[in-house]
Amino acid sequence: MTTIPAQPGPGVDNPAAPPVPVDTDVLVIGGGPAGSTIATLLARKGWRVTMLEKDRHPRFHIGESLLPMNMPILQRLGALEKVDAIGMLKLGADFPRDEGGYNTFDFAKALDAKFPHAYHVKREQFDQVLFEHARENGVDAREQVAVERVEFDAGDRPALVHARGADGNALAFRPRYLVDASGRDAFLGGKLKLKRKNPRHQSAAVFSHYRGVERRPGRDAGNVSIYRHDHGWAWLIPLADGDMSVGAVCYPEYLKTRKGDSEGFLLRTLDTIPEVARRMQGARRVAPVHVTGNYAYECTRMAGPGWLLVGDAWNFVDPMFSSGVFLGMYGAEQGAEVVDGALREPAREARLQRDTERRLVDGLDEFKWFIYRFTSPTMKYLFANPQNYLQIEQAVVAMLAGDVFDSPRVRRRLRMFRVLYAAAALGMAPRALRNWWHRRRQARAGFDGDTLQAGNP
Repeated sequence: MTTIPAQPGPGVDNPAAPPVPVDTDVLVIGGGPAGSTIATLLARKGWRVTMLEKDRHPRFHIGESLLPMNMPILQRLGALEKVDAIGMLKLGADFPRDEGGYNTFDFAKALDAKFPHAYHVKREQFDQVLFEHARENGVDAREQVAVERVEFDAGDRPALVHARGADGNALAFRPRYLVDASGRDAFLGGKLKLKRKNPRHQSAAVFSHYRGVERRPGRDAGNVSIYRHDHGWAWLIPLADGDMSVGAVCYPEYLKTRKGDSEGFLLRTLDTIPEVARRMQGARRVAPVHVTGNYAYECTRMAGPGWLLVGDAWNFVDPMFSSGVFLGMYGAEQGAEVVDGALREPAREARLQRDTERRLVDGLDEFKWFIYRFTSPTMKYLFANPQNYLQIEQAVVAMLAGDVFDSPRVRRRLRMFRVLYAAAALGMAPRALRNWWHRRRQARAGFDGDTLQAGNP
């Protein structure tokens, strides 16, 4: 039997007598959106499910904006009305025009539109709603329980999971299947040495909540606004209580100039974007400033015998286009089918894992292609001057809505967009080449920051 070693914190005393293991069909590490989704769905299929969250809800988290393709998942979970009660209606996303103003990409105009809206949410509320919903559906959902190590049997399947509660007492669980939904902590990926920096993209972010930021008028009031700056990009996300999530994603070299002044760095960066500076006039900060580094990473495998990685525990690229929560929940929904099928028919496990990973990689690659190029002058021009030739603009809106898995028509037109991109890049070859080289250099750089680190109070 092999063991992933523990890394106990200072001052923790290990009790002499080992705890009596709790038998469960599925153990889920992490109580965020991905963990709560897969736990709920598996409990509904009749399995005994235990979910361990190291913190106590509500707890702050980045990623407030959902996509329209989140909505059908929330419907299937039976949680859509609960999210509607806490959410800010989001009908589209907007990007600046070269001549001033902005273009709104309206979700209702997406190719093969499946849902015309989404929500912005405060993640502490959203995550708590889904966690409690899982508990209501029969999940043994426990807070303030941190997983410390996993023992594997001779077949390399998880045999025993060791954890510790808030009272310091040791706990043990004997699952038939282990799901890692630990988010950017990437518990199993890190311990099994599967996690690696994304070789094509690297960035970090500084962000907070402000009150008094100007919102878009009328129907556009719930838009997420995306801007570029010389060292990355920035977001403004309106929330239901009047706050605005404000953040800047930056290349590592630039973020290293922060020198500990997190809010000053954020505001100086935003001041380089005239419209953002105007919209923020008179605004006041109402939350801590946070800095997060090591933004883009991936695990070399998504699954193994008796275990599965879902959401950010498997792969994270960038919060651009607000795809993170959707990809986590969609992957968790697909993962529930893998776990259910493997428990019922063990001989199918490897094929289920392989097919699901291929499907998720294909969809994630659609987002990655746009993200890798978003700060390029070519992409800036195309987003500032959208054209619906052959329904290509509608396909881009569908991508922004999250429809990258189940619509061949959307994916064919996204390939046409790539042709347009290549043609436009040739037309501005010197600038495009300089930007390409700059992005390659930044991808090799690094930023050592905590997953979520409080800055100025």
